[in-house]
Amino acid sequence: MTKITILTGAGISAESGLGTFRDEGGLWAQHRIEDVATPEGFARDPALVQEFYNMRRAQAAEAQPNAAHLALTQLQTDWPGEVVIVTQNVDDLHERAGTQGVLHMHGRLDSALCAACGHRWPAPARMEPGAPCPACHRPTARPDIVWFGEMPYFMDEIFDHLATTDLFAAIGTSGQVYPAAGFVQEATAAGAQTIELNLEPSATVSRFAQTRFGPATQTVPEWVRAVLAG
Repeated sequence: MTKITILTGAGISAESGLGTFRDEGGLWAQHRIEDVATPEGFARDPALVQEFYNMRRAQAAEAQPNAAHLALTQLQTDWPGEVVIVTQNVDDLHERAGTQGVLHMHGRLDSALCAACGHRWPAPARMEPGAPCPACHRPTARPDIVWFGEMPYFMDEIFDHLATTDLFAAIGTSGQVYPAAGFVQEATAAGAQTIELNLEPSATVSRFAQTRFGPATQTVPEWVRAVLAG
């Protein structure tokens, strides 16, 4: 076994204080997804959407990587083959833990995107409605986030990794959002071993050959130790 491909979701950052869609009382619970995470919502009320992501950006900036993030960095550092990290998360906790080359399929909070020309630049702490693009100067700056109804980033690269991986692990994902929910099938079809590490079984748990359940800060370090021990 030489190549490991790992998909991470909101569950790996939850213990760093970043809520998931389903957390009661969290940031997401205060808004309808249709209002803050779709192109149509942004067109209707850009001020609401920008403020929502300003709040998420501030929350993410205060969060710290946890033991699960650090364990994946150790795996990437110590594993003799390739370790590819694909994340559905828009925080930068993997990077701050030292992980290299993370593929953010749903975008990043610390990046801004011009809806007109496609230019990207580092997002300020606060983005305002109608902010100009530094490249084309049109007032079309938006968060560099893949909203519902938009195509995730790096899909060709991700599918290439899934087709050539020896082990596929999904950590802290709900299995409810496609195309990521279908990654286990792609990896299985390519002959990879598969494992789900999660607080509780996902919607696609039956498609994994192995499972480990519990908090990510416990299950991920334990699994990494086992993988590195051979």
